[in-house]
Amino acid sequence: MTFKDHFSGHSDRYQAHRPTYPEALYDYLGSLAPGHGLAWDCATGNGQAAHGLVPHFRTVVATDASAAQVAQARPHERIAYLVAPAERTPIPDGTVDLVTVAQALHWLDLDRFYAEVRRACRPGAVLACWCYQLHAIDPGVDAVVGCYYAEVVGAYWPPERLLVEAGYRTLPLPFEELTPPPFRMVQRWDLDRLLGYLGRRGLVLRPAVIDRAWGTEHKQANAVVPPTGAGNRVFRCGSSPYTKPPTRP
Repeated sequence: MTFKDHFSGHSDRYQAHRPTYPEALYDYLGSLAPGHGLAWDCATGNGQAAHGLVPHFRTVVATDASAAQVAQARPHERIAYLVAPAERTPIPDGTVDLVTVAQALHWLDLDRFYAEVRRACRPGAVLACWCYQLHAIDPGVDAVVGCYYAEVVGAYWPPERLLVEAGYRTLPLPFEELTPPPFRMVQRWDLDRLLGYLGRRGLVLRPAVIDRAWGTEHKQANAVVPPTGAGNRVFRCGSSPYTKPPTRP
């Protein structure tokens, strides 16, 4: 089975520079699940979200269609990594309490993935999907990054990127939707880490330009970099009948 693979060729850089999610997010998801036996982190990449789920579940199954990505994932005794597409996994029927998809739902074959979620989940289980957009640092740095993001490489983004820009609000979601609290991602990065992150996303920044915008004070102080959460969508998916979400403006 083929899949949209934008990351296998640079799995090591993807792991090194991806921002982390807040612990409060995992605490919240753990509180929603009907049980704490099994969580499924779909499209796990380097296993970042899978590790966040470990304190809340006895076992975490972390799947990804990319063998290169799974090879870079950090091992844990309670995480079972599997190379498997999101739409067809070996997870037994009716066993999953929570499914998470972090910054990856837009790459999946949604109809087939939703069918797999229904098959694998127990009654009352929860599906949580989230994404994030560009960070905010200060007006000078943000202007440089935003220019390259929108005007230089904007035309080259895959079309699925538009779903992230919309905060997943335009995705079809055939489950009962919940209303999560807001979450904020805050990273403490220096300039080299920021450039590594931007390089991971495919942005090509001229060092002299971003260096001037960053400034000496930021270099010495380790600026706080908060990528803005673009969307958090949480659903009951184990027992609810099809509920078409309301039309969004």
